[in-house]
Amino acid sequence: MATMIEENGPSTHEQYQVSTSYQARQKLEGLLNKNMKIRMTDGRTLVGLFLCTDRDCNVILGSAQEFLKSSDTFSQGEPRVLGLAMIPGHHVVSIEVEADSLEDVPGFGGSH
Repeated sequence: MATMIEENGPSTHEQYQVSTSYQARQKLEGLLNKNMKIRMTDGRTLVGLFLCTDRDCNVILGSAQEFLKSSDTFSQGEPRVLGLAMIPGHHVVSIEVEADSLEDVPGFGGSH
């Protein structure tokens, strides 16, 4: 005869995963409506307000502007206004958040 053992609640490993995912979600929520600069695989840079992301790391920026990769470092060129932009996660090379906008976000080293 087999004996079943029931667990009361999640294991320690599951609790750690829940805690970690909760902290990550809190950090992401703290970045909502902050200015971000996203560099893409084709050399373009998009700057705009972080509105949302998904499981595939796609990013939605509001009031986005596109800056083309310049071969001459002195010619910045005019940005192209995009408005609402979706950046596929597999094209994201790096993401930067303006330091000024992180002062109010817990967990990002804001000095108060």
